[in-house]
Amino acid sequence: MAERPEDLNLPNAVITRIIKEALPDGVNVSKEARRAISQAASVFVLYATSCANNFAMKAKRKTLNAGDVLAAMEEMEFERFLEPLREALEVYKKGQKGKKEVSEQKRKDKEKKAGSDNDKSREEEEEDDHMEEEEPPEEEAEEEEVEN
Repeated sequence: MAERPEDLNLPNAVITRIIKEALPDGVNVSKEARRAISQAASVFVLYATSCANNFAMKAKRKTLNAGDVLAAMEEMEFERFLEPLREALEVYKKGQKGKKEVSEQKRKDKEKKAGSDNDKSREEEEEDDHMEEEEPPEEEAEEEEVEN
């Protein structure tokens, strides 16, 4: 838990970006208004989290999930946000699934490459072994030249 009330506030850069995206171009927001919006957003997040936690506790879970948040939104009478939240959750899940598939494919490609590199290394070692068998050691070759 946060030790000071200021620790519970969302970052100013995030709040400013959200405000700019929500308002038409050319609309200015005072520093005082940004601060008030930031505090209101923090209170909202804390309240939504508390409500969602109640649903998780009723289900005897310690981990909040998306269903808990959706149920909390409904309990807080924010039903009009449920459908956009569900849609955003679906987009997020699809994105995560895509990332997982890409990551899995990269891992497989890396393993495949490592396997082929090991095969090449084995082939190179075998070639070196064959060359060593065919050529006399360098010391012996030098001694023969000196004797001649």
